[in-house]
Amino acid sequence: MGSDNTQGETKSLNAITPITVTHPERVDIDALRLFREPAWVLRLTIEGDRSYTRIKIVRAAPLSHPDQYISFLDAKDEEICMIDSMDQVDEPARALIREELDRRYLTALIRHVTSIRNEFGTSYWDVETNRGQREFVVQNVAENAQWLGDHRLLIVDVDGNRFEIADLTALDKRSQAAVEQVL
Repeated sequence: MGSDNTQGETKSLNAITPITVTHPERVDIDALRLFREPAWVLRLTIEGDRSYTRIKIVRAAPLSHPDQYISFLDAKDEEICMIDSMDQVDEPARALIREELDRRYLTALIRHVTSIRNEFGTSYWDVETNRGQREFVVQNVAENAQWLGDHRLLIVDVDGNRFEIADLTALDKRSQAAVEQVL
């Protein structure tokens, strides 16, 4: 045991196969240009001479640092480059990045809490989000609400949908009080 002899080649089951790890290149932020082409395709150019089409934008740390470490992937899902923060790019590029991230990550952002009703460990939420008015149910809020920072809260409903309060202190006082009462 421990090896497999196939066509005269011996392979150890415990052997570590080396992999090649590539790191994205460091680029000058001012050299990056992001464009929306027809059919919602994104194009990224670097220093005007390198161009990538059908790029994808992903968060390297979606829960702990949602606005930092934004990665640009090519059509083969290989990393082209990364920016440390969305604040580094101009407003038109930032708007495109946010649009793509909102589409990729389906977490709704709660902007206002209309009501939260509790019944026997189950809470019924009626909220206004960045995707419109939503109603959802959360069982056992203690297990399905997670603080991601000082004032940032992630809530998972009974269907597995995620709702985020980016900054509890930024909500109106009534909304804050309703959330704090449930927690």
